[in-house]
Amino acid sequence: MYVKLVLRNVKRSIKDYLIYVVTMTICVTLFYAFLSISSKYYHPDVGTEYNFTLLNDGMKMAICAVTLLLLFLIRYVNNYMLRRKQKEFAIQSVMGMEQKTVGWLFFAETFVMGAASIVVGICLGALCSQFITAMLLASYDQNYQLSWTLFPDTVSLTICFFVLSFFVVGMFNIRTIRKIKIVDMLYADKKNESALKKSIWMPAIVLLYEVFCLWVLINGIQTMHYFYDNRFALPVRMMFWGNIIVPAMTLLWVVIWIIKWKKCSFHTLIRGLILCSILNTIVAASVPKFQSAYYLSLGTDTTTQCMVFVLADLFFFICGIIYLVNSLIIAWKEKSPEHKYSGHNLFFLGQITSKLATNTKTMTLICITLVAAIFLFIISPVLTGWSSGYLDIRSMYDVQISTKYNNVYEEEDLPTDNYDLVTDFLIQHGIEADYDCTFNLYLAKHTDFYSRVKSDFPVVAISLSDYNTIRKMLGYDAITLNDSEFTTQWQSIATENERDIFLQSHFEISTDTGALTLADHAYYEEPIGETVYNSYTNVLYVFPDSVCQELLPVIRNRYIITDANISYEDALTLEHDFSAEYPEGNDNGVSYTIRMKTLQINSTKASNFVLKATMIYGAIVLIVICLTILSLQQLLDANHYRYRFSVLRKLGVEDREIGTIVLKQLGVWFGLPIVIAILVSGVIVMYFIGTISAEIAAYIGLGTLLAQVSVTIGILALLLVCYFISTWILFKKSISE
Repeated sequence: MYVKLVLRNVKRSIKDYLIYVVTMTICVTLFYAFLSISSKYYHPDVGTEYNFTLLNDGMKMAICAVTLLLLFLIRYVNNYMLRRKQKEFAIQSVMGMEQKTVGWLFFAETFVMGAASIVVGICLGALCSQFITAMLLASYDQNYQLSWTLFPDTVSLTICFFVLSFFVVGMFNIRTIRKIKIVDMLYADKKNESALKKSIWMPAIVLLYEVFCLWVLINGIQTMHYFYDNRFALPVRMMFWGNIIVPAMTLLWVVIWIIKWKKCSFHTLIRGLILCSILNTIVAASVPKFQSAYYLSLGTDTTTQCMVFVLADLFFFICGIIYLVNSLIIAWKEKSPEHKYSGHNLFFLGQITSKLATNTKTMTLICITLVAAIFLFIISPVLTGWSSGYLDIRSMYDVQISTKYNNVYEEEDLPTDNYDLVTDFLIQHGIEADYDCTFNLYLAKHTDFYSRVKSDFPVVAISLSDYNTIRKMLGYDAITLNDSEFTTQWQSIATENERDIFLQSHFEISTDTGALTLADHAYYEEPIGETVYNSYTNVLYVFPDSVCQELLPVIRNRYIITDANISYEDALTLEHDFSAEYPEGNDNGVSYTIRMKTLQINSTKASNFVLKATMIYGAIVLIVICLTILSLQQLLDANHYRYRFSVLRKLGVEDREIGTIVLKQLGVWFGLPIVIAILVSGVIVMYFIGTISAEIAAYIGLGTLLAQVSVTIGILALLLVCYFISTWILFKKSISE
């Protein structure tokens, strides 16, 4: 009997559960698709130089961690269904059924819906996993071949994860149903959420924001005390003062409102604080910009700290705007009677204001979550593109040995080894070298050896012959210099402004053998790797061989390009043997490093894919959660609106006009948090990209970044359209019955 009752309830409630089932199906599909590449049965052909251990373990932990967010979604939907079906639960209890049994029936009902989502989701996940595999193989520069496979371990993990999630949430539901009084169940659908003015939500946000502004003010005073100089340019001085004056104004505005609180409403306080939050955002965002433009030494944590300031200000901006929307609509409605009574606006505005006042907190949290999701979506290609571009610079040689003398204080301890261990290893394993270059890097003046200030670390020099050998290894043309000339080699990350300033002040340099003049071809920018530069510098001198013979060599590197890729096992063995022979913490202070192209590419590509997949998956899950909540709020309130719309029909309003009202109503509920989220996330993304613009130009490229952002926008738009249209159709069907 109970089985028939559960099946009947499932059939009757399928309309209410439709968005939930679709959402859970999408989540199961994504879970299986992303997790399938971590299966022990997954063996794509990517070559012997790659190892999937790091990728498999990383994907498994990352995807499972992100999917825990779905527990919130499952719990949220079940709470809504509990409220919607409490009258039914009360009738069953009055008829003699124990509330414990009612709870188990509800658990069975939701479990059946979840089980159907799991089955369909796994089938669709097998299809979507082909796209994930294609994306993975593309990141490893391999061709994709279609293959349809269900991985038993991934299927088992997917089923176990979601079944356990349903069970945990179901136990909470049973406990909740057992504690609710029958009379409360009967009148549950007539209860409403508490009004916003009775909630401490916004006053608590204001209090926290004031504490935050006090922290910003103290930080601004400390920064000015330690770093301010009257010789700074006017914009820089305005930046220092702005980070003191604007937070102080924010605190002062609250004091003024407290003094005049009987004359000024709480909404007036919020409007003033919103204006202050905008100003705070501007002055905080200007710090890293001016720090880069004017080469300010404000500390290593300045950019991170300013990002926290900007995020907090924008968070308050979101809370304040959504809080004021309802009052703004009411004020506009009262001041514009010609619009208020035009068409069906009176009914439409009443629908909006009746729920917006009680749903402000929910809308705010949804908006903030959407900001986080959009940021993850857009920032994932930036981070992975940055890492991939940087990989091309770091792994230009199959074997790359480098040293640092930062902790060497005696000249006799400087490195002079030829690293014969590597030569012997390559011979033993039958690996031939197409190019092999062992070279020194020199200091222009002997006294520079004792210069260890990070902000003024000496630039090292390479001999012309060694420089041309490296250029030949990489396929570049050789260069020439006169005996009294020098030129420079620059890292890709160096800005044009930085290069021009350096060259203007170093037209002539002094060496232990005399002065050298800058050549007509003053600089070269072709990438040659990053270990050829000294610590904390982006430039390398190129001196004639005759000059370098008289200089002090402080760094000894070796670059090797082999005729074939070194296998993962051989690369791991060579790295281990080299580290044992040349440990990091040796007695003479020299820091030895070996970089194997195979290991670098393997670890970086695996980490990049895990990072990108996790961020995309997390962003989609967050967006799905937000859109599901927005949809369910409307669909589960449709019963309350059914009577209102039936009155409109009796008054002669046509179904087409009612459909227009529904469309406008859903447009407000979906559009308000999404539009605000897009605006705020746009500010955050532009700020973040602006702080790393040099890295983007060097490692990613603006065209590639725009293409990736366009794909992201397309995915967001597709999800929004699907949920909006589904909600619109189901809403109209609900109020028409």
